[in-house]
Amino acid sequence: MTEPGTENVAGESGPDVDGVSQDGETPGDARGGDTGNGAEAGAEQAPAAGGEERGANPQVAELTEALQRERAQFVNFRRRSAEEYKQATAAGKQRIVEKLLPILDDVDRAAEHGHLEDGSPLKVFADKLRDVLVGEQLEKFGAAGDAFDPELHEAIQNEATGGELVLGQVLRPGYRLGEKVVRTAMVAVTDPAPAGEAADGSAESGDV
Repeated sequence: MTEPGTENVAGESGPDVDGVSQDGETPGDARGGDTGNGAEAGAEQAPAAGGEERGANPQVAELTEALQRERAQFVNFRRRSAEEYKQATAAGKQRIVEKLLPILDDVDRAAEHGHLEDGSPLKVFADKLRDVLVGEQLEKFGAAGDAFDPELHEAIQNEATGGELVLGQVLRPGYRLGEKVVRTAMVAVTDPAPAGEAADGSAESGDV
């Protein structure tokens, strides 16, 4: 005969012995399964993240290259604009100077006739005009005795007997603006003067 309470003890599953349950499962099997699945999921996500990063790098490189191209184009644009502005300024200055050259010719003729004596109002005007044009780098050239240069002088009369030509009478002085010739000198050419003799000219180089 069974003692009271013995059947309940035998009929119910008893406590785990050494971590092993009566149905043969060990604690933590469910957690172990979850851990394995998490590792696999992490392994699947890692390559995906790496793929996104590899996909972003070409896009960054493309944007960087485009930015560098735009920057180079902007630098070239600024350089071209500065050069065009410089050329336009020089061209405008040359046009103004060319229009003032006939006035300088009148001033020279007035000086030849003695109308630019000290105290003359015309002399004050002439001096101011010359100072302004000299400040703009206008320079006169073509004086009697200078060597003839077809690039600078326009010979309208040849009185030379030899091969060496120099300027004789200067009918119209030439002018250069900076390094650019804006008007050639109109001259008569002749033989060089003998040593010790200076030719008398109507213009002096560098004096506007």
